[in-house]
Amino acid sequence: MLLLFTSAAIGEAVHLTSLSDLSGGDLWRHLSTGLWIMHSHGLPHNGLYSQSSDAVWIASSWGYDLLLAFGYRLLELRSIPALHMCFKVALAVVTFLLAGGLRGSFWPGVALSTVAQYILVHIQPSPSCCSIVLLAVELLLLSESRRTGGVRALFWLPPIFLLWANLHVQFVYGVVLLLLFLATSLLEDVGLRSGSKGQTSISPKILGIVTVLCLIASLITPYFYHPYEVFLASVTSAANPYFLEFRAMGFRQAQDYVLLLLTMAAFLSLGRRRSRDPFQISLLIGCAVLSFHARRDLWLVTLAAVLVIGEAFCGASSLLDAEQKQARTRQMLTAAALTVAALILAVMIRIPNSREALLGRVAATYPVAACNYIREHHLPQPLFNPYEWGGFLTWYLPKYPVAIDDRTDLYGDDFMIQYSKVMNADLPYTAYPPLAQAATILLQRNSLMDEALRTVPAFKVAYSDNVAVVLMRKGSHD
Repeated sequence: MLLLFTSAAIGEAVHLTSLSDLSGGDLWRHLSTGLWIMHSHGLPHNGLYSQSSDAVWIASSWGYDLLLAFGYRLLELRSIPALHMCFKVALAVVTFLLAGGLRGSFWPGVALSTVAQYILVHIQPSPSCCSIVLLAVELLLLSESRRTGGVRALFWLPPIFLLWANLHVQFVYGVVLLLLFLATSLLEDVGLRSGSKGQTSISPKILGIVTVLCLIASLITPYFYHPYEVFLASVTSAANPYFLEFRAMGFRQAQDYVLLLLTMAAFLSLGRRRSRDPFQISLLIGCAVLSFHARRDLWLVTLAAVLVIGEAFCGASSLLDAEQKQARTRQMLTAAALTVAALILAVMIRIPNSREALLGRVAATYPVAACNYIREHHLPQPLFNPYEWGGFLTWYLPKYPVAIDDRTDLYGDDFMIQYSKVMNADLPYTAYPPLAQAATILLQRNSLMDEALRTVPAFKVAYSDNVAVVLMRKGSHD
């Protein structure tokens, strides 16, 4: 355990030499939102830092945003890779536990944890990290309750949902998982009453009470039930096919094939055991459907497969006596203490102290120099920016409201679809108002739109480097 957890921390520190995590997705927009919350002592209800500022929008991940902002106030940019290191270690721990590493299958647990970390290696720092860890914890509590027939573990679920609902909208997956557990437990209870063999029975009444408490806890947010609306809008959006994270896996990288093999191994383990466990079967099928439909959810089937295969190694009746549990607890506490020490040491040694050095690493992916040029030369507004850079601009160039970012629930499906069609040259740029009316245009260097607009007489190149190009409309104020 010590080797597993500390190697996860140190390995991530070595990986962070390039600080590639600072180029992660919607991280920057969450940081700018968290800083706004800290400064204003309130929560947003409209489109912050956007040209659509009059539109209704809620910060459904406000808890994560605030956590990120607190870390930023303490460690500046060093907080971002440090936070990601903590997630990688947490992932190592929860997947090891899911695989039954403390229930007599240590080495299979290590192997499954390593496979899961390899599959999820590209997960960037974002609120989804919270959902991955908390869903794994929920699976651990549910599986513990099923093995022992006890309900004590279940009463940890309401406070977990209270926390989760304020961190990320994908807590809804946890709600669905809990309802699935309730439904299959009721089926098993009926089977036990009719004389069929099954898992240890859990009191349906207590399980129902816990489920109701979890549903109530999920509504205790500053936005009440609206996070549910945000989640449903995100998974049913007509614009999803236009964005990479909502597309199915392309099987162009090794992790995709490893995930497929892991999923097949999980189904094979159920077949070899001749399992009729409705919970594990429905869990694995449901997670496989979601994960192979959209790559952003591939972590779902990863966790489900690790749990199912781990159960095959451990056996459903594998229990520890009181002395063994105490020994395992001491080992876990020792591992946790050493891991924390390794994390602190890695942050101090591997991550630069200088903000300029960190921004230099960020500049390899994001338009740091181009933004500096726009700010220093007071280029005119409104600004047009690509979708991928919108979140970064809300943090680094906050006085220039962005034309678009990753907030689909703010802009709406039609707006996002129109943007995608224009950027793919399916529509003329004049058909998209934010681009047609922009006085300053920031684009990726050598992108399709960059090459197209350079030939338009109405625009001139104001700045260009290896990452970005800045175009200005002729006749606008320099």
